[in-house]
Amino acid sequence: MSAARLGSVPGPVMVAAGCGGTGRELLPYADQSGLDGLDLVTRSITLDARSGGPGPRVVEVPGGLVNAVGLPNPGLEHFLATELPWLVRAGARVFVSVAGATMGEYADLARRLSRAPGVAGLEVNVGAPDEAGAGLFEVREPYHAASVIAAVRREFPTDRPVLAKLRPDVSRIVEGARACHEAGATAVVVGNAVPAAFADGRPAGLSGPAISPIALRCVAEVHRALPDVPTIGCGGVHDLASARAFLDAGARGVQVGTALLNDPTTVARLRAVLLPDHLTTPEETP
Repeated sequence: MSAARLGSVPGPVMVAAGCGGTGRELLPYADQSGLDGLDLVTRSITLDARSGGPGPRVVEVPGGLVNAVGLPNPGLEHFLATELPWLVRAGARVFVSVAGATMGEYADLARRLSRAPGVAGLEVNVGAPDEAGAGLFEVREPYHAASVIAAVRREFPTDRPVLAKLRPDVSRIVEGARACHEAGATAVVVGNAVPAAFADGRPAGLSGPAISPIALRCVAEVHRALPDVPTIGCGGVHDLASARAFLDAGARGVQVGTALLNDPTTVARLRAVLLPDHLTTPEETP
């Protein structure tokens, strides 16, 4: 991998997909610089608007949240007209999370977002805990995820990062990371919510500190097997110790998600400590 491509990996702290709302919700809890320079992943955007799943969508459980939100979003056109321009004006580095029912939809999203001013990169949601239930392209094997990444990469500029968001499946994570990276992913985000269920049996995903040991194991496995594949750790990051655990395991950065619903200042606090170190640490060369 080239040094230029390594330099395109965002970090060290990102807002995980959907957990910063539209950005407006997070702004009151930012530091004095607001959202300027903040790596923010949007909620997953689909071609058409989605109202989301039935309630209750989010239930607190010991160690985290069980959720099945159904990817509510205004659709691509509305996002481009309203949410994206506001985030760009606020100074955020916007990484648009994209989700589709077919590879064609992913490609269409990538093509149209490639022309949108202010899009720093894409995060491709290929690891949702219940793709079929959410009406998304079903990723059963690593080559399915790789096919989606390849379709996106063909339509998106090579000098901007494409992140592959994978679920933290220890038995398949190395294979999935390798396949997505070879297909053109700049980095892999490990991981998404773990498949779970509500008390009534409805499929859902578990996120938060409860899944941190699993996500941490996955990051370590990828780094051990594929040291040149950049990873971004996601799953239960809520303080400096949990963030450093991912970095020590080999992650280039972390994403903060569920913690923001409990303490919206988490990202600002972590950036205050980790960003100066990140800016003064020279890039590794292969």
